[in-house]
Amino acid sequence: MTNLCKSLVLVISLFLWIGVYQATATTTDITVFAAASTTNALTEIAKIYESGGSGKVALSFASSSTLAKQIENGAPADVFISADAEWMDYLEGKKLLETGSRSEFLGNRIVLIVPASSAVQPVTVSPQLDLAAMLGKDGLLSVGDPSHVPVGKYAKAALERLRLWPQVKNKIAPAKDVRAGLALVERAESPLGIVYASDAVISNNVRVVGKFPTDSHPNIDYPVAAVKTSKSTAALNFIRFLSTPQAKAIWAKYGFEVK
Repeated sequence: MTNLCKSLVLVISLFLWIGVYQATATTTDITVFAAASTTNALTEIAKIYESGGSGKVALSFASSSTLAKQIENGAPADVFISADAEWMDYLEGKKLLETGSRSEFLGNRIVLIVPASSAVQPVTVSPQLDLAAMLGKDGLLSVGDPSHVPVGKYAKAALERLRLWPQVKNKIAPAKDVRAGLALVERAESPLGIVYASDAVISNNVRVVGKFPTDSHPNIDYPVAAVKTSKSTAALNFIRFLSTPQAKAIWAKYGFEVK
């Protein structure tokens, strides 16, 4: 091979190597585990993030408790978005989060919903509310399982604070996550449900008939963090993108309180 040919091969190889290096340096695919209540907003945000050429985003939605347990058991997540601080605290206590990556970036509130066709009119959620009468003889209150699903824990705390829990404690239809609870009311299989305001926004098949006082339950905060085993640079880039003006507009559109 002539010296000229050798030089051309070296130059071509160098350009190919640089191209591969730049591609891997600027785009990295990540997996995001996120609370079910973020499904619609986060799906839209992830598409915008991908369109910027920063890599693909695989989304996995479920209750925060389920996702936290999956991460604890080695599931390959890069970013975790929880619907409450407790499950993020759980992973932090297990030293499974990237140090310094955690922040609380969203808020929400819980609301009382009925099927869109229901005759129930708006009510004031207070200790005087007759939830038992609203449910009827055989009706069940659809809500995320209060034993571990964040929306269910918030709902139980509020009902206890308002002294309404004794009316419904034996009339709960515990759902695996907030979206499953929403679905029962959408199909009119439950006459009442408690979901996040952001979930009520995305459905035309339910109506909000009451809002729980914000002081009746712990603050509803959504923390986000990079998982210890994550592709940390890409994970942190995505976390930062969640709080850009473009992303904030989408969160607000879906009923979240943006911090």
